[in-house]
Amino acid sequence: MQEDFNVSVNVGKPQVVYRETITEVAEAEEKFEREIEGVVNFAQVRLRLEPRPRGAGAEYDGSASDGSIPPEFLPSVESGVRESMGNGVLAGYPLVDLKVTLLGGAFREGQSTPLAYHVASAMAFREGCQKGHPVLLEPIMKTEVVVPEEFVGEVIGDLGARKARIERIQPRGKVSLVEAFVSLKEMFGYSTDLRSLTQGRGTFTMQFHRFDWISDKKK
Repeated sequence: MQEDFNVSVNVGKPQVVYRETITEVAEAEEKFEREIEGVVNFAQVRLRLEPRPRGAGAEYDGSASDGSIPPEFLPSVESGVRESMGNGVLAGYPLVDLKVTLLGGAFREGQSTPLAYHVASAMAFREGCQKGHPVLLEPIMKTEVVVPEEFVGEVIGDLGARKARIERIQPRGKVSLVEAFVSLKEMFGYSTDLRSLTQGRGTFTMQFHRFDWISDKKK
C-alpha cells in the first residue's frame, strides 16, 4: 500500500481485544469528601457486585437502595458505575457479565452533590471489582474446517495444540467438517498452517462466539 498508493501504513502484530469480569460476589462502600472551589462535596455509596453467566452482559439495579440517597442523586450514582464499567481494574478493558446493585449510602444536607455521588460510586465500583476476584476474558471463535478425509487427523491434532474444544466431526463425502471453539489468539497464522497441513486443500471459517476465561487460566 505504501508503494502503490503512497499512504502511510502502521504495521504490527494483530491485537486481541479482551474483556474483564468478576468471579465472586463482593460488597464495597466508599466515601468521597473534598473541598472544591471553597465548597465541600460529600457522598457515600455502598454497592454489591455479582458475577453473571457468560454472555449475560452488564446490569445495574438502583431499585434496592435503602433510601439513604435522595432520588435526585440516583442518576449520578448510576452514571458513575456505568462509566467505570468501561475501564476494568486489571488491564483497563470493559467489564461484562456482572450485576451491580445499589444498597445505600449517606447524604449530607448542603454538602452532597451530583459530582460527589458520581465519584463515590465509581470508587465503590472499582473497590468491589478488586474484591470480586477479577479475571480477563478472551474472544472465543466458532471455527469450521473443511478438510479431505486423509488430513483429518493432522487437523484435529493441530487444533488440539491450539487448545481448541472439538464439537463434532461430520463426514461429507470425500471431505469432513470439523467444528471447534478456539481462542482467537491461538488462530493467528492458522490459514498458512492449514494450507501446509492439507497441501492447500483445507479451508476454514470462523466467527465470534463469546468472551470466556483466558484458556491458560481456566481450571
